[in-house]
Amino acid sequence: MPLFYELINGFAKIAIWHIAEEKNFFLKKVPLQREITHPHKQLQHLAGRYLLQHLYPDFPYHLIEIADTRKPFLPNEEYHFSISHCGDYAAVIVSKDHRVGIDIERVTAKVERIQHKFLNEEELEMVASWRLPVDSMLTDQHLNFLTLLWCCKEAVFKWIGSGGVDFKNDIHLKPFDLNFDEGIINCEFIKEEKNHLKIKYKFFDGLCLAWVATK
Repeated sequence: MPLFYELINGFAKIAIWHIAEEKNFFLKKVPLQREITHPHKQLQHLAGRYLLQHLYPDFPYHLIEIADTRKPFLPNEEYHFSISHCGDYAAVIVSKDHRVGIDIERVTAKVERIQHKFLNEEELEMVASWRLPVDSMLTDQHLNFLTLLWCCKEAVFKWIGSGGVDFKNDIHLKPFDLNFDEGIINCEFIKEEKNHLKIKYKFFDGLCLAWVATK
């Protein structure tokens, strides 16, 4: 059973699944609820719903609907949940009484090419202060840093769930002491009204996980 990571605290449960099974493994527990034709995307979809049931055996996955923003939700909000996929990994967060958002990302060089699309000037200055010498290990750390910032903004976006969000101007990540293991980042979501959020993150080998949960 490739349960890669699990965390349970007072208000939310989090888990990551490393997908190594065939589709039939998941279909014994959960159905393929919507039309997905790509085989690997089918596996990601099923693994996410499998994890929901793993964390809460009574999770009513058959009631999940998909909003226009592509966010899955339960109409009666019996549970708040968020799902993320990347490669052979699926991550979920579930809470009974907190809004939640989660994102998991592979660390790749692509994030360096798109940083100006999702980071504002203050955040770019923060990145510049972390720009490291050209050395293989240090360059990897720099990509970890950029991936973390992207991952955090994706988690906030999923926490919001309403779409129409400008990552650059609406989500502001505050300066923080970077830890390449795990930590907390303060964030302000600025749209209509200001929300102060705390984003938690954790690094694994080549992976970054970020999540937010708040009332």
